[in-house]
Amino acid sequence: MPGIHFFTEEIKFKVPFPRKTATWLEKIARSEKRKIESLSYIFCSEEYLLSLNKQYLRHSTYTDILSFDFSEGGPIQGEIYISVPRVRENAMTFDQPFPKELKRVISHGLLHFLGYRDKTNQEKAQMRIKEEACLSLWK
Repeated sequence: MPGIHFFTEEIKFKVPFPRKTATWLEKIARSEKRKIESLSYIFCSEEYLLSLNKQYLRHSTYTDILSFDFSEGGPIQGEIYISVPRVRENAMTFDQPFPKELKRVISHGLLHFLGYRDKTNQEKAQMRIKEEACLSLWK
């Protein structure tokens, strides 16, 4: 089914303002001249995300987000997995309100699908700038 969908795995969590969040994500994609065809956000436990990280990326580390891009150059299609406990922890570490940190991570996943990377220091700096631009689109 086309559109933006929100799911959970191994946790109880409800995305605040799901319609507004979906509209915001579409606005982000449009700002980069892209269209979202099918995008699923799966909010999960740290252990669930760790198991995906091990299984698909062969990494044995905890993370806050994993993204799987199935777009193949066309409209955006993919899955983004977000560890809610890790986002909560990061919000405390960076002295940010949880809703703001959650939006940052949600946009971060989409930014990967829009071609932004975060491996080098320069890429990380550019990603932070883009995340802030995304946050400014939230009305």
